[in-house]
Amino acid sequence: MPYQPPTHSVERSLRATTGAKIVAGVDEVGRGAWAGPVTVCAAVTGLRRPPEGLTDSKLLTLKRRTALAATLESWVTAYALGEASPGEIDELGMTAALRLAATRALEALPVRPDAVILDGKHDYLGDPWRVRTVIKGDQSCVAVAAASVIAKVRRDAMMAELGAVHADFAFGDNAGYPSPVHRAALEELGPTPHHRLSWAYLDALPKWQHLKRVRITPDNMALEAGGQLGFDF
Repeated sequence: MPYQPPTHSVERSLRATTGAKIVAGVDEVGRGAWAGPVTVCAAVTGLRRPPEGLTDSKLLTLKRRTALAATLESWVTAYALGEASPGEIDELGMTAALRLAATRALEALPVRPDAVILDGKHDYLGDPWRVRTVIKGDQSCVAVAAASVIAKVRRDAMMAELGAVHADFAFGDNAGYPSPVHRAALEELGPTPHHRLSWAYLDALPKWQHLKRVRITPDNMALEAGGQLGFDF
């Protein structure tokens, strides 16, 4: 499929229909990882022509993604990053952790956005933000694509630093996501302080299952009151 550069069409639509003047694109990285935070970037780009080759970070080579992120950080009007830690993910669940990380990113911008373009089909932000969800927004929307690249490169760099401390886990290669090396290290050494302890990977590690955290939700508390234990991972 030929390369289709992202556009400002969604941002223009938001400006026209809502009167928004400042529109931020938001994307996350780390949702499916076993270790490390979930990281969200909020980027404001205005309506300028984007750097050549901008697209979803997952479609770029490591070399191109790294170079493009350096360009984007000085090209965007503004950007900010927010994270939710593994502990917060275990305590809150992924949807609430994403909301927390995205809110931190948006509130760290120098100017509060009037509207947000959120990658995907699910609005995990909600009130008080005015949100437009866009499936594959990281490919089609300039601001979301920029946020995608910056978030990916920043989180990968942070995970590489953790990998220098926990060499057996190869975080520099897998960024905390599942891989054979990562799985083998978990079986032998158990989770690091950077692992998510409510994740299902611990079910396959009998030696370390005692470390698994069970997140109790209001629904599960009701089940416990009736004599049953509910699990929500």
